Amino acid sequence: MRLSGKVVLLTGATGGIGQATAELFAREGASLVVTDVGSEAVEKLAARLETDVLADRLDVSSPENWRETVERTRRRFGRLDVLVNVAGIVDWPGIEETAPDAWDRVIAVNQTGTWLGMKTAMPLLRASGNGSVVNTSSVLGLVGSGAAAAYQASKGAVRLLTKTAAVEYATRGVRVNSVHPGVIATPMIQDLLDEQGDQQPDIVRTPMRRAGSPAEVAHAMLFLASDESSFVTGTELVVDGGLTAY
Repeated sequence: MRLSGKVVLLTGATGGIGQATAELFAREGASLVVTDVGSEAVEKLAARLETDVLADRLDVSSPENWRETVERTRRRFGRLDVLVNVAGIVDWPGIEETAPDAWDRVIAVNQTGTWLGMKTAMPLLRASGNGSVVNTSSVLGLVGSGAAAAYQASKGAVRLLTKTAAVEYATRGVRVNSVHPGVIATPMIQDLLDEQGDQQPDIVRTPMRRAGSPAEVAHAMLFLASDESSFVTGTELVVDGGLTAY
């Protein structure tokens, strides 16, 4: 019950990492606001969770959607203690092949969506007096890959956005940290894993020689969401099996 008494708003809740995080946080005693762009999927997820839960459709790139979701959270629970920004999309092409509309969409969801979440939820988080924000970046927010130009740009931005928010709110009752998953067996990369298995290049380069599970990322997020990380802010928690250790 490491999150007992806390209210958590989670974006991207129906994806691989999002679902694992919602399920773990529910078991740890949190009340949850689970959100995603698909209302049917998020309602199904909420029905499975054994906790006090509010399901809401949220396009994280929409300021209006964010205002509505945060207001519904306030009306339902009267508070917000933790914001976990998981929602994200990927586009694989490099610099020359990336289309402008694809670039704009990835930046809108991954980068702008993270900023909008913090901007909109921060008054409630500050009011809690002990708030935590967990932003999802990536190992591709730390090192280059030679591909996925828009995705890498957005995840690098999330990393530094997290750090500046951590400094801004360090004495205002809110900690802000980022999690950086490596190769995780989620639907986002499942096609590559199915096609190449353990020979997928990033797995070959990973010292542990395997993909991580969404649950392994969720446990990292649990630490940052809980009071166990009370002196941790502005940090990068890398969950990558050693991929960036070289």
